[in-house]
Amino acid sequence: MVIQYARGRAKEYRCMELLKREGYVVGRSAGSHSPVDLFAAKEGRVMLIQVKSGTARVKKEELRELVKWAEAFNADAEVWHFMGRGNLQKRRVSMARE
Repeated sequence: MVIQYARGRAKEYRCMELLKREGYVVGRSAGSHSPVDLFAAKEGRVMLIQVKSGTARVKKEELRELVKWAEAFNADAEVWHFMGRGNLQKRRVSMARE
C-alpha cells in the first residue's frame, strides 16, 4: 500500500511540473480521499485533475464526484492517466461554463 501511494504521489508531482511549465498555478490535494488530486489555474481557467497510472481506473462514482466538483468551481475536469512507459493520456470529463 505504501509503495502504491508513493508511486501515485510521484505521478501527481510529475503532472504538477508539466502544468507549472505551461504557466499554471498548481496545488495538490495531499493524501485526500476526494476525487481531485490537483487544482490548477491560469488566466482565469481552473482545472480539477484526477491522476491515475497503470491499470488503475476511475470508478463511476469517483467520476460523478469529479464532475460535481468541477461544476461547483466552474472548472474543467480532466483525468490524466499514465499508461505504460510513461505515456500520458488526458481526458476531459467536464467543461466550465463560459
